[in-house]
Amino acid sequence: MYLPLLALAIAAFGIGTTEFVIMGLLPEVAKDLGVTAPAAGMLVSGYALGVAGGAPILAMLTSRWPRRRALLSLIGLFILGNALCAMAPGYWSLMGARVVTAFCHAAFFGIGAVVAADLVPRDKRAQAVALMFTGLTLANVLGVPFGTALGQWAGWRATFWAVTVIGMAALVALQVWLPRHLPRPAPGNLLREFRSLLGPQVQLALLISTLASVGMFSVFTYIAYILRDVSGFSASAESWVLLLFGAGITVGGLVGGKLADWRLMPVLAGLFVAIALVLVTFAYTSHYQIPTLITLFVWGVVSFAVVPASQVRVLDQAREASNIASTLNQGAFNLGNATGAWLGALVIGAGLPLTYLPWVGASVAVLGLGVVLLSASLDRRDAAIAVPCDANGPAA
Repeated sequence: MYLPLLALAIAAFGIGTTEFVIMGLLPEVAKDLGVTAPAAGMLVSGYALGVAGGAPILAMLTSRWPRRRALLSLIGLFILGNALCAMAPGYWSLMGARVVTAFCHAAFFGIGAVVAADLVPRDKRAQAVALMFTGLTLANVLGVPFGTALGQWAGWRATFWAVTVIGMAALVALQVWLPRHLPRPAPGNLLREFRSLLGPQVQLALLISTLASVGMFSVFTYIAYILRDVSGFSASAESWVLLLFGAGITVGGLVGGKLADWRLMPVLAGLFVAIALVLVTFAYTSHYQIPTLITLFVWGVVSFAVVPASQVRVLDQAREASNIASTLNQGAFNLGNATGAWLGALVIGAGLPLTYLPWVGASVAVLGLGVVLLSASLDRRDAAIAVPCDANGPAA
Protein backbone atom coordinates (compact mmCIF):
# COMPACT_ATOMS: atom_id res chain seq x y z
CA MET A 1 0.00 0.00 0.00
CA TYR A 2 2.74 2.48 0.91
CA LEU A 3 4.98 2.05 -2.14
CA PRO A 4 2.22 3.10 -4.59
CA LEU A 5 1.47 6.08 -2.33
CA LEU A 6 5.18 6.92 -2.33
CA ALA A 7 5.27 6.79 -6.14
CA LEU A 8 2.26 9.11 -6.30
CA ALA A 9 3.92 11.42 -3.76
CA ILE A 10 7.12 11.65 -5.85
CA ALA A 11 5.07 12.68 -8.88
CA ALA A 12 3.13 15.15 -6.74
CA PHE A 13 6.45 16.59 -5.54
CA GLY A 14 7.53 17.30 -9.11
CA ILE A 15 4.17 18.75 -10.14
CA GLY A 16 3.99 20.93 -7.04
CA THR A 17 7.52 22.19 -7.55
CA THR A 18 6.93 23.27 -11.13
CA GLU A 19 3.68 24.99 -10.17
CA PHE A 20 4.94 26.94 -7.16
CA VAL A 21 8.65 27.55 -7.79
CA ILE A 22 7.88 30.20 -10.42
CA MET A 23 6.63 32.47 -7.62
CA GLY A 24 10.02 32.55 -5.93
CA LEU A 25 11.66 33.29 -9.30
CA LEU A 26 9.26 35.94 -10.61
CA PRO A 27 11.77 38.82 -10.21
CA GLU A 28 14.46 36.83 -12.06
CA VAL A 29 12.10 35.71 -14.84
CA ALA A 30 10.69 39.22 -15.24
CA LYS A 31 14.19 40.73 -15.52
CA ASP A 32 15.49 38.08 -17.94
CA LEU A 33 12.45 38.25 -20.25
CA GLY A 34 12.02 42.02 -19.94
CA VAL A 35 8.45 42.06 -18.56
CA THR A 36 6.74 43.75 -15.60
CA ALA A 37 5.92 42.09 -12.28
CA PRO A 38 2.16 41.79 -13.10
CA ALA A 39 3.03 40.27 -16.50
CA ALA A 40 5.36 37.77 -14.81
CA GLY A 41 2.56 37.00 -12.35
CA MET A 42 0.40 35.98 -15.30
CA LEU A 43 2.72 32.99 -15.75
CA VAL A 44 1.11 31.74 -12.55
CA SER A 45 -2.35 32.49 -13.91
CA GLY A 46 -1.50 30.90 -17.27
CA TYR A 47 -0.50 27.66 -15.58
CA ALA A 48 -3.58 27.70 -13.39
CA LEU A 49 -5.90 28.37 -16.33
CA GLY A 50 -4.18 25.53 -18.19
CA VAL A 51 -5.06 23.23 -15.30
CA ALA A 52 -8.63 24.52 -15.12
CA GLY A 53 -9.14 24.37 -18.88
CA GLY A 54 -7.39 21.03 -19.24
CA ALA A 55 -9.35 19.41 -16.40
CA PRO A 56 -12.62 18.72 -18.30
CA ILE A 57 -10.72 17.79 -21.49
CA LEU A 58 -8.40 15.34 -19.77
CA ALA A 59 -11.27 14.08 -17.60
CA MET A 60 -13.16 13.04 -20.72
CA LEU A 61 -10.10 11.63 -22.50
CA THR A 62 -8.99 9.51 -19.52
CA SER A 63 -12.39 8.65 -18.03
CA ARG A 64 -12.31 5.09 -19.42
CA TRP A 65 -8.55 4.54 -19.46
CA PRO A 66 -7.01 2.03 -17.05
CA ARG A 67 -5.81 4.22 -14.19
CA ARG A 68 -2.22 2.98 -14.34
CA ARG A 69 -1.89 3.81 -18.04
CA ALA A 70 -3.49 7.21 -17.48
CA LEU A 71 -1.06 8.15 -14.69
CA LEU A 72 2.00 7.05 -16.69
CA SER A 73 0.86 8.99 -19.77
CA LEU A 74 0.20 12.12 -17.74
CA ILE A 75 3.61 12.12 -16.08
CA GLY A 76 5.13 11.77 -19.56
CA LEU A 77 3.31 14.95 -20.59
CA PHE A 78 4.67 16.62 -17.45
CA ILE A 79 8.26 15.76 -18.41
CA LEU A 80 7.75 17.17 -21.91
CA GLY A 81 6.22 20.41 -20.62
CA ASN A 82 9.05 21.14 -18.20
CA ALA A 83 11.70 20.50 -20.84
CA LEU A 84 9.89 23.01 -23.07
CA CYS A 85 9.87 25.54 -20.18
CA ALA A 86 13.62 25.17 -19.76
CA MET A 87 14.20 25.79 -23.49
CA ALA A 88 11.65 28.61 -23.95
CA PRO A 89 13.28 31.52 -25.82
CA GLY A 90 10.79 34.21 -24.72
CA TYR A 91 7.81 35.16 -22.58
CA TRP A 92 5.04 33.74 -24.76
CA SER A 93 6.87 30.49 -25.49
CA LEU A 94 7.36 30.08 -21.73
CA MET A 95 3.66 30.78 -21.21
CA GLY A 96 2.77 28.13 -23.79
CA ALA A 97 5.11 25.58 -22.23
CA ARG A 98 3.59 26.27 -18.80
CA VAL A 99 0.14 25.59 -20.21
CA VAL A 100 1.33 22.29 -21.75
CA THR A 101 2.74 21.27 -18.36
CA ALA A 102 -0.48 22.33 -16.64
CA PHE A 103 -2.64 20.05 -18.75
CA CYS A 104 -1.40 16.97 -16.90
CA HIS A 105 -1.87 18.53 -13.46
CA ALA A 106 -5.60 18.19 -12.77
CA ALA A 107 -5.99 14.75 -14.29
CA PHE A 108 -2.94 13.35 -12.48
CA PHE A 109 -3.99 14.60 -9.05
CA GLY A 110 -7.62 13.70 -9.74
CA ILE A 111 -6.94 10.10 -10.77
CA GLY A 112 -4.13 9.78 -8.21
CA ALA A 113 -6.49 10.81 -5.39
CA VAL A 114 -9.01 8.15 -6.46
CA VAL A 115 -6.25 5.50 -6.59
CA ALA A 116 -4.93 6.55 -3.16
CA ALA A 117 -8.43 6.38 -1.65
CA ASP A 118 -9.02 2.93 -3.19
CA LEU A 119 -5.84 1.52 -1.60
CA VAL A 120 -7.08 1.95 1.99
CA PRO A 121 -10.20 1.30 4.10
CA ARG A 122 -12.98 3.87 3.74
CA ASP A 123 -12.32 5.50 7.12
CA LYS A 124 -8.69 6.20 6.11
CA ARG A 125 -9.37 7.79 2.72
CA ALA A 126 -8.60 11.38 3.69
CA GLN A 127 -5.33 10.29 5.28
CA ALA A 128 -4.34 8.33 2.15
CA VAL A 129 -5.12 11.34 -0.04
CA ALA A 130 -3.13 13.49 2.38
CA LEU A 131 -0.16 11.11 2.09
CA MET A 132 -0.20 11.45 -1.69
CA PHE A 133 -0.45 15.22 -1.32
CA THR A 134 2.53 15.09 1.05
CA GLY A 135 4.57 15.21 -2.15
CA LEU A 136 2.88 18.49 -2.96
CA THR A 137 3.60 19.85 0.50
CA LEU A 138 7.24 18.71 0.34
CA ALA A 139 7.47 20.58 -2.93
CA ASN A 140 6.92 23.70 -0.85
CA VAL A 141 9.35 22.57 1.87
CA LEU A 142 12.16 21.44 -0.42
CA GLY A 143 11.32 21.94 -4.08
CA VAL A 144 10.35 25.62 -3.98
CA PRO A 145 13.12 26.99 -1.72
CA PHE A 146 15.90 24.90 -3.27
CA GLY A 147 14.50 25.43 -6.75
CA THR A 148 14.45 29.16 -6.04
CA ALA A 149 18.03 29.07 -4.77
CA LEU A 150 19.12 27.06 -7.83
CA GLY A 151 17.38 29.52 -10.15
CA GLN A 152 19.00 32.51 -8.47
CA TRP A 153 22.44 30.87 -8.68
CA ALA A 154 22.37 29.17 -12.11
CA GLY A 155 19.46 30.89 -13.83
CA TRP A 156 15.74 30.10 -13.73
CA ARG A 157 16.05 27.64 -16.65
CA ALA A 158 18.22 25.35 -14.51
CA THR A 159 15.30 24.96 -12.12
CA PHE A 160 13.04 23.65 -14.87
CA TRP A 161 15.71 21.19 -16.02
CA ALA A 162 15.92 19.93 -12.42
CA VAL A 163 12.14 19.46 -12.32
CA THR A 164 12.34 17.53 -15.60
CA VAL A 165 14.73 15.09 -13.90
CA ILE A 166 12.31 14.75 -10.96
CA GLY A 167 9.58 13.89 -13.47
CA MET A 168 11.73 11.10 -14.91
CA ALA A 169 12.30 9.69 -11.41
CA ALA A 170 8.53 9.78 -10.82
CA LEU A 171 7.92 7.92 -14.08
CA VAL A 172 10.25 5.12 -12.99
CA ALA A 173 8.65 4.92 -9.51
CA LEU A 174 5.14 4.72 -10.95
CA GLN A 175 6.21 2.06 -13.46
CA VAL A 176 7.78 -0.10 -10.74
CA TRP A 177 5.51 0.41 -7.73
CA LEU A 178 2.03 1.11 -9.06
CA PRO A 179 -0.13 -2.06 -9.00
CA ARG A 180 -0.68 -3.48 -12.45
CA HIS A 181 -4.32 -4.30 -11.77
CA LEU A 182 -5.82 -1.17 -10.28
CA PRO A 183 -9.63 -0.96 -10.20
CA ARG A 184 -10.86 0.28 -13.56
CA PRO A 185 -13.29 3.20 -13.82
CA ALA A 186 -16.83 1.86 -13.57
CA PRO A 187 -18.54 1.52 -16.96
CA GLY A 188 -21.31 4.01 -17.47
CA ASN A 189 -22.72 6.83 -19.52
CA LEU A 190 -20.24 9.71 -19.69
CA LEU A 191 -22.99 12.27 -20.28
CA ARG A 192 -24.91 11.01 -17.24
CA GLU A 193 -21.76 11.22 -15.13
CA PHE A 194 -21.18 14.83 -16.15
CA ARG A 195 -24.83 15.58 -15.46
CA SER A 196 -24.44 14.19 -11.94
CA LEU A 197 -21.72 16.79 -11.36
CA LEU A 198 -24.28 19.58 -11.79
CA GLY A 199 -25.91 18.77 -8.44
CA PRO A 200 -25.84 21.71 -6.01
CA GLN A 201 -23.74 19.93 -3.39
CA VAL A 202 -21.10 18.91 -5.94
CA GLN A 203 -20.94 22.46 -7.26
CA LEU A 204 -20.67 23.88 -3.74
CA ALA A 205 -17.86 21.42 -2.96
CA LEU A 206 -15.98 22.58 -6.07
CA LEU A 207 -16.62 26.21 -5.10
CA ILE A 208 -15.12 25.58 -1.65
CA SER A 209 -11.92 24.38 -3.32
CA THR A 210 -11.86 27.38 -5.65
CA LEU A 211 -12.32 29.95 -2.89
CA ALA A 212 -9.68 28.33 -0.68
CA SER A 213 -7.24 28.70 -3.56
CA VAL A 214 -8.28 32.27 -4.45
CA GLY A 215 -7.64 33.39 -0.89
CA MET A 216 -4.21 31.79 -0.81
CA PHE A 217 -2.90 32.85 -4.21
CA SER A 218 -4.09 36.44 -4.05
CA VAL A 219 -1.23 36.74 -1.55
CA PHE A 220 1.20 33.90 -2.23
CA THR A 221 1.68 34.72 -5.92
CA TYR A 222 3.46 37.92 -4.90
CA ILE A 223 5.11 36.61 -1.75
CA ALA A 224 8.62 37.28 -3.14
CA TYR A 225 7.81 40.98 -3.48
CA ILE A 226 6.24 41.12 0.00
CA LEU A 227 9.25 39.43 1.59
CA ARG A 228 11.75 41.70 -0.17
CA ASP A 229 9.94 45.05 -0.27
CA VAL A 230 7.81 44.94 2.92
CA SER A 231 9.51 42.53 5.31
CA GLY A 232 13.02 43.49 4.23
CA PHE A 233 14.39 40.00 3.56
CA SER A 234 17.24 39.66 1.08
CA ALA A 235 16.87 37.55 -2.05
CA SER A 236 19.15 34.90 -0.55
CA ALA A 237 17.10 34.73 2.67
CA GLU A 238 13.87 34.36 0.73
CA SER A 239 14.51 30.66 0.10
CA TRP A 240 14.76 29.94 3.83
CA VAL A 241 11.55 31.84 4.53
CA LEU A 242 9.75 29.79 1.88
CA LEU A 243 11.20 26.66 3.48
CA LEU A 244 9.47 27.59 6.74
CA PHE A 245 6.19 28.22 4.91
CA GLY A 246 6.56 24.84 3.23
CA ALA A 247 7.05 23.18 6.62
CA GLY A 248 3.73 24.69 7.70
CA ILE A 249 2.06 23.36 4.55
CA THR A 250 3.41 19.86 5.26
CA VAL A 251 2.03 19.89 8.79
CA GLY A 252 -1.27 21.27 7.52
CA GLY A 253 -1.71 18.57 4.89
CA LEU A 254 -1.18 15.75 7.37
CA VAL A 255 -3.28 17.31 10.13
CA GLY A 256 -6.02 18.21 7.67
CA GLY A 257 -6.30 14.59 6.54
CA LYS A 258 -6.76 13.32 10.09
CA LEU A 259 -9.24 16.04 11.00
CA ALA A 260 -11.25 15.48 7.80
CA ASP A 261 -11.68 11.78 8.65
CA TRP A 262 -13.05 12.92 12.02
CA ARG A 263 -15.62 15.68 11.27
CA LEU A 264 -15.39 16.99 7.75
CA MET A 265 -17.68 20.04 7.51
CA PRO A 266 -17.01 21.55 10.98
CA VAL A 267 -13.29 21.24 10.24
CA LEU A 268 -13.67 23.03 6.89
CA ALA A 269 -15.62 25.85 8.54
CA GLY A 270 -13.03 26.25 11.29
CA LEU A 271 -10.18 26.30 8.76
CA PHE A 272 -11.72 29.15 6.76
CA VAL A 273 -12.14 31.18 9.96
CA ALA A 274 -8.50 30.52 10.84
CA ILE A 275 -7.29 31.50 7.35
CA ALA A 276 -9.14 34.82 7.52
CA LEU A 277 -7.70 35.63 10.94
CA VAL A 278 -4.15 34.69 9.95
CA LEU A 279 -4.23 36.82 6.78
CA VAL A 280 -5.56 39.85 8.64
CA THR A 281 -2.70 39.36 11.08
CA PHE A 282 -0.21 39.10 8.20
CA ALA A 283 -1.25 42.54 6.93
CA TYR A 284 0.40 43.91 10.08
CA THR A 285 3.15 41.38 10.88
CA SER A 286 4.57 41.53 7.32
CA HIS A 287 6.42 44.72 8.34
CA TYR A 288 8.57 42.78 10.82
CA GLN A 289 10.76 39.79 10.04
CA ILE A 290 10.29 37.52 13.07
CA PRO A 291 6.48 37.98 13.20
CA THR A 292 6.42 37.37 9.45
CA LEU A 293 8.12 34.00 9.92
CA ILE A 294 5.63 32.94 12.59
CA THR A 295 2.63 34.10 10.59
CA LEU A 296 3.77 32.38 7.40
CA PHE A 297 4.20 29.06 9.19
CA VAL A 298 0.72 29.22 10.72
CA TRP A 299 -0.76 30.34 7.39
CA GLY A 300 0.85 27.34 5.70
CA VAL A 301 -0.71 24.99 8.25
CA VAL A 302 -4.29 26.27 8.02
CA SER A 303 -4.32 26.96 4.27
CA PHE A 304 -3.16 23.50 3.21
CA ALA A 305 -5.23 21.60 5.77
CA VAL A 306 -8.17 22.50 3.51
CA VAL A 307 -6.82 20.46 0.56
CA PRO A 308 -7.46 16.83 1.66
CA ALA A 309 -10.71 17.86 3.34
CA SER A 310 -12.12 19.52 0.24
CA GLN A 311 -10.90 16.66 -1.99
CA VAL A 312 -12.77 14.07 0.10
CA ARG A 313 -15.85 16.32 0.19
CA VAL A 314 -15.95 16.27 -3.62
CA LEU A 315 -15.51 12.48 -3.72
CA ASP A 316 -18.33 12.06 -1.19
CA GLN A 317 -20.73 14.21 -3.20
CA ALA A 318 -19.89 12.76 -6.64
CA ARG A 319 -19.68 9.00 -6.11
CA GLU A 320 -21.14 8.28 -9.57
CA ALA A 321 -18.25 10.07 -11.31
CA SER A 322 -15.31 9.95 -8.89
CA ASN A 323 -12.54 10.14 -11.53
CA ILE A 324 -14.08 13.10 -13.32
CA ALA A 325 -15.09 14.92 -10.13
CA SER A 326 -11.66 14.49 -8.56
CA THR A 327 -10.03 15.81 -11.73
CA LEU A 328 -12.40 18.77 -11.94
CA ASN A 329 -11.65 19.57 -8.31
CA GLN A 330 -8.01 20.09 -9.25
CA GLY A 331 -9.26 22.38 -12.00
CA ALA A 332 -11.28 24.23 -9.36
CA PHE A 333 -8.19 24.69 -7.18
CA ASN A 334 -6.25 26.08 -10.11
CA LEU A 335 -9.07 28.29 -11.30
CA GLY A 336 -8.72 29.75 -7.82
CA ASN A 337 -4.95 30.08 -8.34
CA ALA A 338 -5.50 32.06 -11.53
CA THR A 339 -8.22 34.21 -10.01
CA GLY A 340 -6.12 34.91 -6.93
CA ALA A 341 -3.09 35.92 -9.02
CA TRP A 342 -5.36 38.16 -11.12
CA LEU A 343 -6.85 39.83 -8.02
CA GLY A 344 -3.36 40.44 -6.68
CA ALA A 345 -2.30 41.95 -10.01
CA LEU A 346 -5.30 44.31 -9.83
CA VAL A 347 -4.21 45.51 -6.39
CA ILE A 348 -0.61 46.04 -7.49
CA GLY A 349 -1.63 47.58 -10.81
CA ALA A 350 -3.84 50.07 -8.98
CA GLY A 351 -0.80 51.30 -7.08
CA LEU A 352 -2.03 50.04 -3.70
CA PRO A 353 0.47 48.83 -1.09
CA LEU A 354 1.43 45.16 -1.05
CA THR A 355 -0.02 44.95 2.47
CA TYR A 356 -3.50 45.22 0.92
CA LEU A 357 -3.11 41.72 -0.52
CA PRO A 358 -3.71 39.85 2.80
CA TRP A 359 -6.97 41.79 3.24
CA VAL A 360 -8.13 40.53 -0.14
CA GLY A 361 -7.25 36.96 0.84
CA ALA A 362 -9.05 37.29 4.19
CA SER A 363 -12.20 38.58 2.48
CA VAL A 364 -12.22 35.59 0.14
CA ALA A 365 -11.81 33.23 3.13
CA VAL A 366 -14.91 34.75 4.75
CA LEU A 367 -16.80 34.08 1.52
CA GLY A 368 -15.53 30.50 1.59
CA LEU A 369 -16.84 30.13 5.15
CA GLY A 370 -20.27 31.19 3.94
CA VAL A 371 -20.25 28.51 1.23
CA VAL A 372 -19.22 25.82 3.75
CA LEU A 373 -22.05 26.83 6.08
CA LEU A 374 -24.55 26.78 3.20
CA SER A 375 -23.41 23.32 2.13
CA ALA A 376 -23.62 22.03 5.71
CA SER A 377 -27.16 23.38 6.03
CA LEU A 378 -28.14 21.48 2.86
CA ASP A 379 -26.65 18.34 4.42
CA ARG A 380 -28.91 18.79 7.44
CA ARG A 381 -31.94 19.41 5.23
CA ASP A 382 -31.25 16.29 3.17
CA ALA A 383 -30.75 14.23 6.34
CA ALA A 384 -34.09 15.45 7.70
CA ILE A 385 -35.86 14.52 4.45
CA ALA A 386 -34.28 11.07 4.54
CA VAL A 387 -35.61 10.28 8.04
CA PRO A 388 -37.80 7.17 7.60
CA CYS A 389 -41.47 7.68 8.23
CA ASP A 390 -44.00 5.22 9.61
CA ALA A 391 -47.77 5.43 9.44
CA ASN A 392 -47.86 7.86 12.35
CA GLY A 393 -45.25 10.28 10.91
CA PRO A 394 -41.52 10.60 11.24
CA ALA A 395 -39.75 7.97 13.27
CA ALA A 396 -38.26 9.15 16.54
